[in-house]
Amino acid sequence: MTTTLPANRFRRRPLAALAKAEWLQFRRNKTLVYMATMFPIGIPLATFLIARRDAEPTAAMAAVTFELLALLALLFVQYYSVLSMVTTRRSEGVLKRLRTGEAADWQIQLAPAVPGAVMTSACTAVIAAVVYGTGTPAPVNPLAIVVALVGGTVLFSLLALATSAYTKNAEAAQITSLPVMIIAMLGMSSIRGVLPDRLAQVADWTPFAAVSDLISLGTSGTLPAFAESDAALGFADTVTESGRPFATLALWTVLALVLTRKSFRWDDRG
Repeated sequence: MTTTLPANRFRRRPLAALAKAEWLQFRRNKTLVYMATMFPIGIPLATFLIARRDAEPTAAMAAVTFELLALLALLFVQYYSVLSMVTTRRSEGVLKRLRTGEAADWQIQLAPAVPGAVMTSACTAVIAAVVYGTGTPAPVNPLAIVVALVGGTVLFSLLALATSAYTKNAEAAQITSLPVMIIAMLGMSSIRGVLPDRLAQVADWTPFAAVSDLISLGTSGTLPAFAESDAALGFADTVTESGRPFATLALWTVLALVLTRKSFRWDDRG
């Protein structure tokens, strides 16, 4: 007789095994490891330390640092690594073979996202330790930062799965990933700040704009739209202001999930 506990174990075991295998493959790829550590840690910390030489660390500096961390981690660690790994697995016939085993489809799709999520968490811990260990004012709403990074990790993993349907091989990923990367960069607060008003309003609804706004609210209690003012919001007000970016992030996540379910390919078609 089958009980509930063994059934739960049965469902968890394939995901754990697949995630472990993906982590080992990720760790053996020197290029991915380099990109997952030097970019998300080195560039944001260099920017923060250079800015800190001439002034006391501020919440605005923390906002810029964490925004750079999020951009580099979500694009180059999460999005690009999942895209290249899934595309390679498909072209080698691995995905098709995995479907004949006990793993569910969602477990096969989720496993390649685990290494990037682990590395993003580790990079975030390093950045937070340095930024807030040097006297930067504490974040106004840490929960908003967590939601931005976790939600961004889920969203960009789904976007990678969706993009893989239009990517023939790992080399082609350099081309097919460009639209997502360009759109993501348009969501940076610094770029939105110099765009014409209408374009800036459109950019406010891009995926990374939602991540950027949540990080800005969480670190400094301000939105990029009025970041130059001295009016920082309190915790309760940041929760209210987080409604729009959170809704934007959720909407893009649902759209990416629907697109993935409709377009994801398990095997090459000629």
